[in-house]
Amino acid sequence: MKASVVSVDREIMGGTPVFRGTRVPIQTLLDYVEGGETIDEFLEDFPTVCRDMVIAYLESSKKLMLAEAI
Repeated sequence: MKASVVSVDREIMGGTPVFRGTRVPIQTLLDYVEGGETIDEFLEDFPTVCRDMVIAYLESSKKLMLAEAI
């Protein structure tokens, strides 16, 4: 099983879910997308997050959403 790209640790950002190995909150990606920004713009502004991490997060979120829809 692949390790999650999301980390939750009270010692990092007070337990806010972040991309593993960074201090970049997952919510920031969602805010960018909701605001009409692209993944490339997000990655440019947060270089500690790589494209593979974003895609892995989106894929796992998609699987969860589709499983709940059943």
